[in-house]
Amino acid sequence: MGFLTWLSPRFIKQQIADIDAEHSEQPRSHAWVVIGVACLCLLLVHYGKYSSNFREILATLDAWLSMNGEWIRAYRTSEYRELIGYLWWGSIHLLGFILLPMLVIRYGLRQRLNEFGWQWGRVHEHWPGYFLLTLPIMVFAIIASFGPEFSRHYPFYDEAHRSGFDLVSWEIIYITQFIAVEFFFRGFLVNGLRPHFGSLSVAVMCLPYLMLHFPKLWPESFGAILFGFFLGVLALMSRSIWGGVFVHVAIALTMDLAALIQTKGLPQQW
Repeated sequence: MGFLTWLSPRFIKQQIADIDAEHSEQPRSHAWVVIGVACLCLLLVHYGKYSSNFREILATLDAWLSMNGEWIRAYRTSEYRELIGYLWWGSIHLLGFILLPMLVIRYGLRQRLNEFGWQWGRVHEHWPGYFLLTLPIMVFAIIASFGPEFSRHYPFYDEAHRSGFDLVSWEIIYITQFIAVEFFFRGFLVNGLRPHFGSLSVAVMCLPYLMLHFPKLWPESFGAILFGFFLGVLALMSRSIWGGVFVHVAIALTMDLAALIQTKGLPQQW
């Protein structure tokens, strides 16, 4: 399958038609469970991801264990305070976007995780689609990195340039967050709603996925609409979330490294 085929609107329409042609005997209650759990997970991640929640929990544990404020003082004076905050941020994404949906899939819906994209599937057959989705954004990110607005936003972790430990630790947290996001949106939501909504499951997924990007720069939020749509279609075609993970990781690393090179430089200590 050539690259020109993937650029054809007729090809995309055919893939959507193929998705709608699939049938399932799952009860409609499954769709209600997926939507209800998705709402709770989105609430958890949105309000729970802030490091202020971690500080409150740490202070409460400090008081309960009669540590006389030792733990909270150690946190506030730590040179890795910001990184610890992002570790909490990544952990909440892991809990809300992977662990809780997986528990619901296995013990609530009584289905296998590979039915929700937690497998390699046919990613290798659709690599041109993922490549065409990734390349323009990577080029745009490199061009945008020359602007001051871009460098003020990326990397999110301000001390990523300080050392190899800081940079690698941050990127591991960042990549874990992308795995969580892909599983929740292109795995749990799309596959959970597909039996009843067909290709409209992709459209439903795009709404909260767009809203997830609202705090970011407006071009990134605008791009999330088409980006989410094509990743959703590709996830259903390949029966896997991992192509989307690789797309996100490639773009995120490009944006972070480009911003660092243009401003603070790469870490000197490894």
